[in-house]
Amino acid sequence: MKKHPLALIGILFFVLAGLLQLAARNIAGFAEWYTITVYPFIVRIYGGFCNLLPLSVVELGIYILTVAAILYIWLHLRQWQKILEGAVAFLGFIAFLFTANCGVNYYRRPFSSYLSLDLRESSVDELEALCSYLVDQINGTVRDYEQPGLTDQFAMARQGQAAMEKLGTEYPQLSGYYPRPKPVLVSWILAVQQLCGIYSPFTVEANYNWQMTGYNIPHTLCHELSHLRGFMREDEANFIGYLACITSEEDFFQYSGYLMGWVHAGNALAAQDPERYMALRSRLDPQALEDLQANNSYWDQYEGKVAEVANQINDTYLKLNDQKEGVKSYGRVVDLMLAYYREQN
Repeated sequence: MKKHPLALIGILFFVLAGLLQLAARNIAGFAEWYTITVYPFIVRIYGGFCNLLPLSVVELGIYILTVAAILYIWLHLRQWQKILEGAVAFLGFIAFLFTANCGVNYYRRPFSSYLSLDLRESSVDELEALCSYLVDQINGTVRDYEQPGLTDQFAMARQGQAAMEKLGTEYPQLSGYYPRPKPVLVSWILAVQQLCGIYSPFTVEANYNWQMTGYNIPHTLCHELSHLRGFMREDEANFIGYLACITSEEDFFQYSGYLMGWVHAGNALAAQDPERYMALRSRLDPQALEDLQANNSYWDQYEGKVAEVANQINDTYLKLNDQKEGVKSYGRVVDLMLAYYREQN
């Protein structure tokens, strides 16, 4: 192996990643201990370092690494062993970063386990009551907002950090340092995958699609930032994002949270009782209906085979990381919102 140092380095990273995965999956309490003791230092130091650059480090890294990989292959075109060694080293390092900065966190306690919420099956009447409440809150916070431009994103990012920090004063599990969420400059990369945002474990960054319909952005910021507290379940990240937005001091964030809550709860009500759903929908402020239509139109233009493949990959990814319901797990946010609504009322 002395003649193949790159391959050795890659193998060592693979071994470290495998050991962490085995510990997280098989040693009771390891993932929880890791997430609350080791991971915060990773966010503070590694995430803080990447936060020094105002642009998405992972996005820039993808472009730079693509060019570097092409040059490396071209320079060693007839040295397939060097190309293979480089690939092993790179993939091993990527596997380690993913596991250390994300993979272990999938096996920690869910956020809901820290709460005193009454999680149970709910009646259609209870679901209707939640949806009615959301309609009232939407109509009370709706404004004729302009679509946020790229220059608006830095202010919104700071507001997203503030919203999560404020929520952390109520829930200690969410307290701590939050790097600034960053827009992906080429939003097509996320849009074509039907993604509002993404957490990058390779750079410990919250990234998001800044060109999607504006009301989506505040909730997405908080959703992705919740992953930086080690809560990886998508349904719970949606719920944390909802809580952060509706308790924010910013009207636009409140509107975003309530409208996203309506989308989830409203869809659930529509599946159970279409007539009740339509009656409540008719009460929505015209501006909110316009925003919802604009959102549908935005995502419709990116539907196709790429989106289908991306959805299947995401579904498989979630299942491999112990979210056995796959993409269907997003629906659990309604149960959490119902439980929170019962607690508050």
